[in-house]
Amino acid sequence: MNRKWRSLVLALLLAAMAPAFAQQEQGAPAPASAPASVPWSSLSPDQQKLLSRFGSQWDTMPPERQQALARGSQRWLGMSPEQQGLARQRFDRWHALPPEQRGALRERWQRFESLPPDQQAALRQNFHRFQQLPPDRRRLLRERWHNATPAQRQEMLQRMRDHRMQRMQNVQQPMPRSARPLGR
Repeated sequence: MNRKWRSLVLALLLAAMAPAFAQQEQGAPAPASAPASVPWSSLSPDQQKLLSRFGSQWDTMPPERQQALARGSQRWLGMSPEQQGLARQRFDRWHALPPEQRGALRERWQRFESLPPDQQAALRQNFHRFQQLPPDRRRLLRERWHNATPAQRQEMLQRMRDHRMQRMQNVQQPMPRSARPLGR
């Protein structure tokens, strides 16, 4: 792997850990059980090669950062070349964003992570359903959302909630006797 890509991978790993570093720098209290450091010798030769830039300072890094880099390098090494290429593209897109946009995305991610698992699953399902729509339909929906006023957006969300509740009620209601097949 050439030096440019290695730097890119390392920067990607660091960017993934930025929220954790920011919390630590803002004086957030340390967790009750401090994480264990990761000895350099416990890393595989491939991980050591990938993280060689950090080798001389490894022992002075906080254990959280060592763990994040170790996990990230392990994930990277487990990716196919195609997956690595996609990760590089995502990394490039992330760094092309203005800092305000990155901050807003971090906040949205934190809000998502704070949701109960069932709400996270519902959001994922809605996202996948949206992804399955034809591109023209997705574009139209995006435009409609972006052109809507805050009040109109709230109205759209309420209609979606009402529609979802109606679907759930239809599924839960027993079939009327007259509609049931004979013999049951």
